[in-house]
Amino acid sequence: MRIKSVLLFLSAFITFSAGIAHGSPILVKNGDFELTSKGGNKKVNGTHLESDRTTLTGWTSSENGGKGGGYNFVLDSTIANTPRSALWLEGKGNGYTASPTGGNFFASDSQYHPGMLSQLISGLTIGTSYLLTFDYALAQQVGFYGANYDNFWEVGFGNATASTAPLSIADNAFSGWKTATMAFTATSASEMLSFLARGTAPGAPPFMLLDNVALNAEVPEPATWMLMIGGLGLLAFNARRRRNARM
Repeated sequence: MRIKSVLLFLSAFITFSAGIAHGSPILVKNGDFELTSKGGNKKVNGTHLESDRTTLTGWTSSENGGKGGGYNFVLDSTIANTPRSALWLEGKGNGYTASPTGGNFFASDSQYHPGMLSQLISGLTIGTSYLLTFDYALAQQVGFYGANYDNFWEVGFGNATASTAPLSIADNAFSGWKTATMAFTATSASEMLSFLARGTAPGAPPFMLLDNVALNAEVPEPATWMLMIGGLGLLAFNARRRRNARM
């Protein structure tokens, strides 16, 4: 009876883990910034709507908690290093590349009216660890000069904060896209996720870029699964051996 119980638990564990890994709900809305109200090559609106700005579906952009959206942009990565872009980024001939998945990305100046980008994440399980992943980069606007050092994203999740590795670029250069992974534990069924560009760069202006934001419940790695399965198997073996010894 004990062996059967252990095996049933093992089967349920594998099924549950596989379900989380392959059937997780999409917790972050519009994490690729493709959904906008007025196209993907404009400044981003705050709560005070302006006709020459666009709104990112699911996200709120605010400068110091006010109604303005800050000096934030949603850009088309295919033209971001050309004069057709709302924010013409340096990097042509200096390594500029489009976002890893193409399409739109978010851009924020850490020095000039930085605006916080935020979204309320619902459907969380209290006490569960969640993995946040996103792509980020550092770029400079055409017409401005100076090397930029130690710029990063400050990420908030409820009352917790974390920061990406800092990025630095030479004058008129581009950092290349990096991928960040952070773990946060939910303390409420809903938590505010936020991104704020930070840095003390002497160059001007340093634009932090952001794309492909995703959040998923953290599940054990395959190696951890095998250790747990092995442990359960050992328990089943010992239970069977003790049962046979009593017979």
